Amino acid sequence: MNTMTVDGFHAKIEYDEELDLFRGEILGLNGGADFYGKNPKELRSEFKKSFQVFLDVCQEKGIEPKRNFSGKFNLRISPELHEQLAIAAQAQGKSAGARSFAAACGVLRYLPKGRTLE
Repeated sequence: MNTMTVDGFHAKIEYDEELDLFRGEILGLNGGADFYGKNPKELRSEFKKSFQVFLDVCQEKGIEPKRNFSGKFNLRISPELHEQLAIAAQAQGKSAGARSFAAACGVLRYLPKGRTLE
């Protein structure tokens, strides 16, 4: 997946073969905002324009532009995988949630400040 970041906001970038343009979709918003461009410079410029229009509409309608995340989510996995996760966590003296957190951090190569995987 290709991404672009502008002013701390992220967009997923894909190629639209029909239009022969790159399409960006700004992520983490309370609504949708997309943009198109022929090259990275044009994409970045259109990202900024599209995001500003989105912010203006949110302000006009009294909507918080950035989506809020609770820090909790449900994960549906097979009973077999659940069992393996629980056993691995118990063997390390951890909870299944702690092991899932560690796995997510590893996949995303991210570790919040003040948190450890141990």
